[in-house]
Amino acid sequence: MINRRRFGTAVGLSAGGAVAAALAGPSGPAHASAATGTGATAPAAGPRGRATFSALKKVKAGLLEIGYAEMGPAHGTPVLCLHGWPYDIHSFVEVAPLLAAEGHRVIVPYLRGHGTTRFVSPRTFRNGQQSALALDIIALMDALGLENAVLAGFDWGARTADVIAALWPERCKALVSVGGYLVINLEANLQPLPPATEHAWWYQFYFATDRGRIAMEDRAKRHDLTRLVWDTVSPTWDFDDATFERTAAAFENPDYAAVVIHNYRWRLSLAEGEQRYETYEKRLATRPVITAPTVTLDAELDPFTVPGNGSAYRDRFSGPYDHRVLKGIGHNLPQEAPEAFAQAVIDAARL
Repeated sequence: MINRRRFGTAVGLSAGGAVAAALAGPSGPAHASAATGTGATAPAAGPRGRATFSALKKVKAGLLEIGYAEMGPAHGTPVLCLHGWPYDIHSFVEVAPLLAAEGHRVIVPYLRGHGTTRFVSPRTFRNGQQSALALDIIALMDALGLENAVLAGFDWGARTADVIAALWPERCKALVSVGGYLVINLEANLQPLPPATEHAWWYQFYFATDRGRIAMEDRAKRHDLTRLVWDTVSPTWDFDDATFERTAAAFENPDYAAVVIHNYRWRLSLAEGEQRYETYEKRLATRPVITAPTVTLDAELDPFTVPGNGSAYRDRFSGPYDHRVLKGIGHNLPQEAPEAFAQAVIDAARL
């Protein structure tokens, strides 16, 4: 269990005090550089006393220069925390110090199209398909000299982690996947879902239209659309305006709209993927089994949580396994229930 004394020290969210956790600064490869300062830092006090990451780093990794936060001991077991849409690295701002206090080296990257992550070349197609995002994280691990890591995420991040665990099992020490097995099968995605589920996916169909694309390209409309998603998929999360605005800044990335629109259109087979990823997508279409030690998390109030208490995807995990349901929690599970998410990561690494 998470040491509650460490929890209070690590999170340190008193109204105006900085986080007090004493965390060692990791020293990555020479080509990883901090945007300001050196080494890993604990979250500093942010809007209204909430924590925020400081001293973000960047590293050249494959097609991208990836921006990321890092904290914890340099030689600790690495954990990559992967965010979803419409969210950013701050979904893990309270999770990261909990894991660092337990001795993990925590790395929280901006996915392509988000925050400080940038494409190296203006000619690279702004692709949002699942294998492209997974290869971004493999490239990040290579750039940071990580043979493997605990992979933990939700939404796009859980899917990315699942894809890596399925296709490159040697890179996944353990897995925490919110929502279970999220690997996309394009053929299966052509079939309609129950009406209530389709209703929850309203923005996916909106993005299939030019109206939706234009809305995502328009700063004000994008802001209001993503805020509406936050409000509806996390019905009991009592976040304030400052918390949303802190994350919404990540949506100002110049590639954000293009990556998001392609992601959702590709899922519905309304946009083509790239040939370079075809081999991986064909393998993913077979729904490969994940062998890594895994904890799956279902959020009770998330409209995308499938019924059956995990039974719908249990056969996709063949290794040591645990499944948990979080009562009263919505879609942004790591930020709504950081202690439970951090505990799942710790437990997965020990399965």
